Amino acid sequence: MNRLLQIALRLRVWKDTRGQDLIEYALMAGFVAVAAGAIVPGVADSIKTIFGKVNNVMTSSATQG
Repeated sequence: MNRLLQIALRLRVWKDTRGQDLIEYALMAGFVAVAAGAIVPGVADSIKTIFGKVNNVMTSSATQG
């Protein structure tokens, strides 16, 4: 019975797509930022600063949770 519950839980997680849109938008924003940095050199430093701040927030939230 326990095995059946594990399989049902895996299927449920597999079908769960609630965060999928957010991840897709974040990836698209990242691609646009990289392209903008490659095209306009003055923007590269600003993009580097923003990604550094995002990295710091993500790292600190991962260590707290």
